[in-house]
Amino acid sequence: MAVALNCIFIFAARVIDVSMLTIRTLMVVRGKRLQAALIGFFEVIVYIVALNRVVNSLDNPFYLFCYALGFATGNYVGSVLEEKMAIGDITVQIIPKTNGDNIQEALRANGFGVTAVEGMGKEGPKQILHVGLKRKMLPKLIETMDSLDEDAFMTIMDAKSLRGGYVKHEQKSR
Repeated sequence: MAVALNCIFIFAARVIDVSMLTIRTLMVVRGKRLQAALIGFFEVIVYIVALNRVVNSLDNPFYLFCYALGFATGNYVGSVLEEKMAIGDITVQIIPKTNGDNIQEALRANGFGVTAVEGMGKEGPKQILHVGLKRKMLPKLIETMDSLDEDAFMTIMDAKSLRGGYVKHEQKSR
């Protein structure tokens, strides 16, 4: 019974600490140093406690297996959590299939800041629309674009930060 409980503990601790590691790493990349440091403090405590259980019982292969399985699961869980949290900024480049002027107006009417530049595609001149926004606003942008021009080509890129210009902020519920 003690072995099973230790296996569950080791697995759960690794899922937690590796999930924290994944989120912390992405926060560092996005310039959120203070939050990353705070997460790192708790992450290392959980890591050491789990590692201690395994190192003190190296003769038990179940502990090692649960440690490795928790690591793998933690990577997956951490990336899913980070995606759900949608922390940070992104830039979206949109190349409309249809009239870019109408799309610009519609995006602006929905609160998105848009910068348009001219580009040249295989079929001639194209407008290239640049939109900077919070990651949490991406589903709204995609929904808006699907209703305007579902064949538009969109490139979504992480941005370390956005400064100046017009960035739509998430609406607060009242």
